[in-house]
Amino acid sequence: MGQRAAIYCRVSTADQSCERQARDLRAFAKRGGYQVIKVFKETGSGTKLDRAERKKIMALAQAREIDCVLVTELSRWGRSTHDLLGTLRELESWKVSVIAMSGMTFDLSTPHGRMMATFLSGIAEFERDLISERVKSGLAAARARGRKLGRQPGQRPKSDRLAPKVVALVDEGRMVALVDEGRSYRWIARDLGISKNTVMDIVKRKRDVA
Repeated sequence: MGQRAAIYCRVSTADQSCERQARDLRAFAKRGGYQVIKVFKETGSGTKLDRAERKKIMALAQAREIDCVLVTELSRWGRSTHDLLGTLRELESWKVSVIAMSGMTFDLSTPHGRMMATFLSGIAEFERDLISERVKSGLAAARARGRKLGRQPGQRPKSDRLAPKVVALVDEGRMVALVDEGRSYRWIARDLGISKNTVMDIVKRKRDVA
């Protein structure tokens, strides 16, 4: 028997189908003498972080249950150059390679694979530099237009949003004669997912205004 392979297919949207990729990859596996263990199909954009099916393949690789992953093209597997390189390195540590239908094998244990890794590392660094440069340029342009960035002094988005609920719960607690004000603040904080100090600050601001 040939190498044990997992087939990975991915499309970007729900109105697309993985069937063509699966059919082509099965034919490719047959021609190459690969033993297909399982076909994994995924729907999600290239930037989607939660790829459940890809995680299953990584688990199979870690368990040494496959020798390679078959894909139609590398963009189906990696979200980005950085992500691709990271997963290739993980797979290499388990002696598993990624093979595209072009016949190009990405196995970092070979001289060719290490050369490709060096090449990909350069691209990944270039991509990070471009993103960083664009972010800095965008921030500079926003500042030039007079836009204030980040949270400004005195801004309390979550606290201000929850203030009416806090005040209502505090008043309700007093109506039912909660004798331990500190304890009632802790209960309110727990129920709303904020700190006791935030509750106390909201109550203090209400008293100051009154």
